[in-house]
Amino acid sequence: MSKAEITKLRSQIRHHNELYYQYDNPLISDAEYDALVKKLQVLEAQFPELDLADSPTHKVGAKPLEKFAKITHSTPMLSLTNAFSEEDIKDWIARIRRFLGLHEKEIIEVTMELKIDGLSFAAIYENGVFTQGATRGDGETGEDITRNLLHILPTQLAGNVPARLEVRGEVYMQRQKFYALNEKQKKAGKAEFANPRNAAAGSLRQLDANITRERELDYFVYALAESSEFLGNHYSDYIDAFERFGLKTLKSVMKTISIQQDDVKAIMNYYERINNTRYQLDFDIDGLVYKINNLEWQGRLGFAGKAPRFAIAHKFPAEQVITTLNTIEIQVGRTGTLTPVARLEPVNVGGVMVANATLHNSEEIIRKDIRIGDMVLVQRAGDVIPQIVCSLSHAKDSTPYLFPHLCPVCGSHAIKEAGEVAIRCTGGLVCKAQLIERMKHFVSKNAFDIEGLGEKNIELFFERELIKSPADIFRLDYDRIRKMEGWSEKSVANLQAAIEKARIITLPRFIYALGIRHIGDLTSKMLAKHYGSFDVLYEGIAFSDLLSIDGMGEIMAESLVQFFAEPHNKAVLDALKAEVTIEPYSIPQSNSLFANKTLVFTGSLEKMTRNEAKAKAESLGAKVAGTISSKTDYVIAGADAGSKLKKARELNITVLSEAEWLERL
Repeated sequence: MSKAEITKLRSQIRHHNELYYQYDNPLISDAEYDALVKKLQVLEAQFPELDLADSPTHKVGAKPLEKFAKITHSTPMLSLTNAFSEEDIKDWIARIRRFLGLHEKEIIEVTMELKIDGLSFAAIYENGVFTQGATRGDGETGEDITRNLLHILPTQLAGNVPARLEVRGEVYMQRQKFYALNEKQKKAGKAEFANPRNAAAGSLRQLDANITRERELDYFVYALAESSEFLGNHYSDYIDAFERFGLKTLKSVMKTISIQQDDVKAIMNYYERINNTRYQLDFDIDGLVYKINNLEWQGRLGFAGKAPRFAIAHKFPAEQVITTLNTIEIQVGRTGTLTPVARLEPVNVGGVMVANATLHNSEEIIRKDIRIGDMVLVQRAGDVIPQIVCSLSHAKDSTPYLFPHLCPVCGSHAIKEAGEVAIRCTGGLVCKAQLIERMKHFVSKNAFDIEGLGEKNIELFFERELIKSPADIFRLDYDRIRKMEGWSEKSVANLQAAIEKARIITLPRFIYALGIRHIGDLTSKMLAKHYGSFDVLYEGIAFSDLLSIDGMGEIMAESLVQFFAEPHNKAVLDALKAEVTIEPYSIPQSNSLFANKTLVFTGSLEKMTRNEAKAKAESLGAKVAGTISSKTDYVIAGADAGSKLKKARELNITVLSEAEWLERL
């Protein structure tokens, strides 16, 4: 190993420091960065004559960006030495004993707290009032983010606060707010953040503090930099004081233990427990921080290079790694969504071997320009499916990935609905990928309601190829079923009777049973009332006509038109119609003036809600529409009626006020 390699490594690490600390856009994972630093430390140890003052192994962060005003820290904001194993923790305890001259049986009290994956800050309070805040920067000088922190920290502390108090902490973003922010970025066509840490850092380091306010960041305080008054003899005393002042801490999950000799079993037990349950938290952590609780000992231990001797960060296994994207396959979910799945060169991510990762949707692939053969950054968090964060380099002669326009399972058209990013298969009743789940819906209580044909039997019959489509339910081979394990003569007879009973079904239940996307129980009833019979619906469904139904939106209308336009679905429906009797919708008998009439409500009603008025009209045998046409008989106009009232008058349709309508009821 040569000094030239040391120079190269230092340059690499400085570059990654700038990307991480200045631009919140790292290109490598924490584990890979730690490996580079470790390698540099080993090389530097082989050349003791080297000047280490300017080495990244002895410096923190990166220089503040020019766009911010600068603040010099009262005491340096340093980083922590990292530990990755039980042996590393034992070595740390042993070094402390040697440095302090403690005998092996003397108790060492250690605090253990969560290591938040966010952006470090320093905050100054004078007479309890927040006056100044800064980022870590290069450890000596930080960026002035006072205005931004005003939207995150308490501006006034409580209780008996020292005249001058400087605390250190971490700003972070909760996971759910991170997901919501990325969704907002996606809809606006803006770049998404790779993780909550980057999102928090990017949101805090804004020249426009209003952006910081909108991002709803949070914080924890974990250290005291300066105090004009004595706050205690132990680090845990500081945490108690912060709580009294009204500052947020991690006291509720902080643990203090006593260590004798090199027994770190309690530390490792706590480490494993937090590592296994950390995904239950609403924020990201990347390890634990252990500190000597005795402040007098902390003072004696002091610092080594850029890190204190009295504290250490115990990192969790890496959650972001680099690997090769071998191919992209399309999976079809039970609702017909086509989801691209990345098949990866297997790699260990966070202690788990990962060979597959979700690519979410076609827009995700385009936005990140992910191509087959790319070197990609993969991340995993808890039980969440691993995902590709970004592409780091394209393979030679690679081309953009083309998303399929046909379902890879059944060959039906795959379309994107308005306002959505998902591409879905339209062959709902013939697509094997969707069929089992749709069949379960088909026989459910609000649909055909076939007793004895629950989820397990649907799966069993599908596996044995007794059913392949809804019509097959009414053509079951009962002789085969009798020969199957667990089926007695009585159970087969009961199933057959239930199926025969289900051959006659009302129109609303039949529509609901088809499992058309966006069409639920209430919408099925609306359709039944509007069309009267399934044949009329089947032959005459049209987008414009659907929109005339009160309560029918464009998305529902589009879903219906697409379903009935798909040839595969028509074939299944034809087979099903041959097996069952669909009863026409019967309009309630009534002698009311409004029986068999089409009504449209417009404006604000005062005596009842719109839904109550609609229900009342339908109970009298009326049909309630959402738009006015030549088929409209009455328009009931409430206060502030607008364009519908104008159109009714143009078409000479009878207009009634709410009072007149109620009187005629």
